Amino acid sequence: MSFKQFLIKQLSLFFMLTTLITVAIVLLGSAFDGEARFGYEALLSPLTYAGCCVLPGFVTFSRREPKPRELLLRRALRFVLTEAVVLFLAWRSPVVDSTRPIVMLTIAGSVLVIFLLVLLIDWLTNSAEAKKTNAELLEFQRLHSAEPSL
Repeated sequence: MSFKQFLIKQLSLFFMLTTLITVAIVLLGSAFDGEARFGYEALLSPLTYAGCCVLPGFVTFSRREPKPRELLLRRALRFVLTEAVVLFLAWRSPVVDSTRPIVMLTIAGSVLVIFLLVLLIDWLTNSAEAKKTNAELLEFQRLHSAEPSL
């Protein structure tokens, strides 16, 4: 994968993460501190979290296609780094009650759920692209096999 393709994929990931993190913040906030009200600056937190969660992807970038085992190791490394970044940001946040273990465990669990959802969405997108490409290849083969050879 070229670096340009990688950056486009990371930008797509950023917007996907922003959406999923916003949903997680609403759900967790409602569960743990439903009475809290925030100013407009609170709207920046999903962007900040998503931006910080995209950064571990740069550690796992490679121009060549990884072997299955390498891919699993890279994804595991990315997950651990993402989990560490989010928990650190939550711990440093004055809004998150990081003294309550249940809050931090729930945040860690939501990171896992979001990570798995991103993998699922990525797989569904890649699967749809592969089906489309295969259909185009079959059509190309059908058209060129019907032509008489010279």
